[in-house]
Amino acid sequence: MTPSHSIWSPLRQPAFRGLWLCGAVFFIGAGMQTMAAAWLMVELTGSSFLAALVQTAVFLPMFLLALPAGVLADTTDRRRLISGALIAQVVACVLLAGLVLGGWGGPASVLFLVFVCGCCTAVLTPAWNSSVIDPVPRDEWPQAITAIGIAYNAARAIGPTLAGLLFAWMGAGWVFVVTVFTTGVMWESIRRWPPKAHPPSRLPAERLWGGTLSGLRFAWHSRIILAQLVRVMAYSAAGSALWALLPVIAQRQLGTGAQGFGLLMGCMGTGAVASGLVIGRLRSRFGLDAIIAAACVAFALVMLLAAWVRVPLLVYAAMAVGGAAWMAAMSTFNTATQASAPPWVRSRAVALHIVASLGAFAIGSAFWGAVSDIAGLTTALVAAGALMAAGLLLARPFPLRVGEAHEVTQGTPWDELFVNDEPSPEAGPVAVEVGYRIRAGEDKAFLDTISRMKAPRRRDGATFWRIYRDLGEPSRYVERFIVTSWADYLHQRARATVADHALEAEVREFLAPGESAHMSHYIAER
Repeated sequence: MTPSHSIWSPLRQPAFRGLWLCGAVFFIGAGMQTMAAAWLMVELTGSSFLAALVQTAVFLPMFLLALPAGVLADTTDRRRLISGALIAQVVACVLLAGLVLGGWGGPASVLFLVFVCGCCTAVLTPAWNSSVIDPVPRDEWPQAITAIGIAYNAARAIGPTLAGLLFAWMGAGWVFVVTVFTTGVMWESIRRWPPKAHPPSRLPAERLWGGTLSGLRFAWHSRIILAQLVRVMAYSAAGSALWALLPVIAQRQLGTGAQGFGLLMGCMGTGAVASGLVIGRLRSRFGLDAIIAAACVAFALVMLLAAWVRVPLLVYAAMAVGGAAWMAAMSTFNTATQASAPPWVRSRAVALHIVASLGAFAIGSAFWGAVSDIAGLTTALVAAGALMAAGLLLARPFPLRVGEAHEVTQGTPWDELFVNDEPSPEAGPVAVEVGYRIRAGEDKAFLDTISRMKAPRRRDGATFWRIYRDLGEPSRYVERFIVTSWADYLHQRARATVADHALEAEVREFLAPGESAHMSHYIAER
């Protein structure tokens, strides 16, 4: 494996190595908390639905809060955002540990405090994920993201295993005490290696609602990001069944206790770590879609085996395969997202990945838990396996790829803003017209080329786009788009990438000799 494909390359950067190690400790604590809460729920209630609802309490906040948190991460001080969320999480962990140790922790209070911790994690995750790779060169981002995935999945192996042992020895309360200290380790890493500040800009800062709409608009009109979001949502929704029903598999299928549940989680985490060591080389050899297809088939087979087999050794081996498939798919989706989003929206792209994957995971966990209670564990796992295999049909309409450097590098605007009196940032809507007088006989080729401008214009801020032909002069066309405000228009101009400018140059090649594109700006008055 060459250094460019080695997951160890980014670990040569001291700041990334420190953040990676402390993040791994935080992930271990999160894994311990989730395992202990799920098994405590089984002991308190005996309900598959309530046990699965722990996963929902952990991951549903991602669905609710990740996108607003991504906007804040793109527009505010990431260090303060992460630190504030971690301090709030420490308070919630202390309260959870105190209630359980004191014998006052019932199902409702445990679920509520786990949900609060999930909210804190949701707030900090987009900022942490987008900043932890800042010290690493861009060409090593896939390896850095894979290394983070390895740490996360190693934590899934270590955390539940440690939690199972500690739970059996001292009880759930002491597991929650450990999470207080692991959260503190994460806070110390942010204090020591703070995220880089956003580059200074003369443009007005985006507000929360406008920034949220910008992120959603970008994802909808970026085919690369949209394909990744659809595919990860389908994969997570189906795969959540196995993760959510692991405590039920341990108790009813295998007849084991908390240690057996922890071992199942540990096997999945071990398989994920093993997969992470080779996934970079496999991706470069086979491509993204082949990796995802293999992961879908493997995970579906693991769920079918878990549905029918009651031999512990075979189930443990299958869980390792399932963990490897999960890691291969999720690291591939994550890499495709982060490497395909320009800097101005990268935290929001991470947040949308979280919303798609963990939102589907949270809702899926509750759904499969309810199916298991109503129709039985075997039926739930078989149905989830079939749904996972059906996800292969998405490869043709939503192919995966990683964006090239020129597609995410912001360029310099083509034209100067020739306006007499620049309006206030809030003024609008703003209509922009670009006139083209093209060579005769090239109308179709021109229209085919300029139609490709619709996606980047809409992606970067336009709410409307259309191309018009001048009825009085057939060789003249006008491109017209509308942006909500003058501030949004300035942001749109700044967001255009090198690839967008190359497309504009291609459009201008159709201009008649001696002609140039003429841009006009209009502000709404009534």
